[in-house]
Amino acid sequence: MSDQVALTADTAPDAVDETPPSAKLVLTVLAYEGSLTQSRLAEETMLPARTVRYALTQLEEHDLVTSQISFADARQQIYSLNDDLFAAAEQRASRS
Repeated sequence: MSDQVALTADTAPDAVDETPPSAKLVLTVLAYEGSLTQSRLAEETMLPARTVRYALTQLEEHDLVTSQISFADARQQIYSLNDDLFAAAEQRASRS
């Protein structure tokens, strides 16, 4: 993905600190790989599907990821980073 988000302590939104380690791993994979389904996230992170579901719930509650219905399979959701939130955090870090 050419549009990778650089996740560092300075560029990540503050809400990342409030998430469990599994959510941070899912967030990192989304930053490097781009938008993915829950099953693909489970494959990439090597976490159980239940853990990935919990991580995604935590990330959505903190507004760190967004989801949309997959056009290829309406039973699946596609998850991606909340670009607006990460852009704001990156701008804040660049001003520091």
